[in-house]
Amino acid sequence: MLDREGFRPNVGIVLLNQRNQVFWGKRIRSHSWQFPQGGIDRGETPEQAMFRELQEEVGLLPDHVRVVARTRDWLRYEVPDRYIRRDARGFYKGQKQIWFLLQLVGHDWDLNLRATNHPEFDAWRWNDYWVPLDVVVEFKRGVYEMALTELARFLPRHDHRNRYLRGGMRTREHELHEPEREPGATFELPPGATFEPDPQADYPQTPPPPKGTHATS
Repeated sequence: MLDREGFRPNVGIVLLNQRNQVFWGKRIRSHSWQFPQGGIDRGETPEQAMFRELQEEVGLLPDHVRVVARTRDWLRYEVPDRYIRRDARGFYKGQKQIWFLLQLVGHDWDLNLRATNHPEFDAWRWNDYWVPLDVVVEFKRGVYEMALTELARFLPRHDHRNRYLRGGMRTREHELHEPEREPGATFELPPGATFEPDPQADYPQTPPPPKGTHATS
């Protein structure tokens, strides 16, 4: 379903935990990271599409989240021809998106990357709100910056510092966070969740034990 200009209606999801960190998913069989997103089907509202994509891509139900805010208008990006099927070239230009800011009111273990037979992600982690845009496919970076900037004023604790991390300032494995638990307690990982460190990051040779909860399933 395309509009008159060749853009497909789409939703994007910025999912927060209680520390205002965002869900960051690694595209399956690739090294690019992104937020959950997906197309709006005919007859769906943007909010209905958002909840459907949320369940399909990360396994969360409406009861697991609180809707904090959404972008006022469509945010558009064009897709380079090399990423478009030949039979769609000349008709399809890209995506126009409504972005939603959600807060997780459930638990990390409610997340499930294998909620469908066609998973979008094979790894995930929590990241600072101002995510490292250099690991996002280039043609989406402008929309990510616009969405994060517009939604930042709705964060439960405001952080207006525009700190897009580029040029080697990536999140290190030992900086990842996990929910607090009692000393000695175990933590069960969500189904299908894994953590794959960025192969280009400058990790220390002997990192301290990771604070993240995302280990190979």
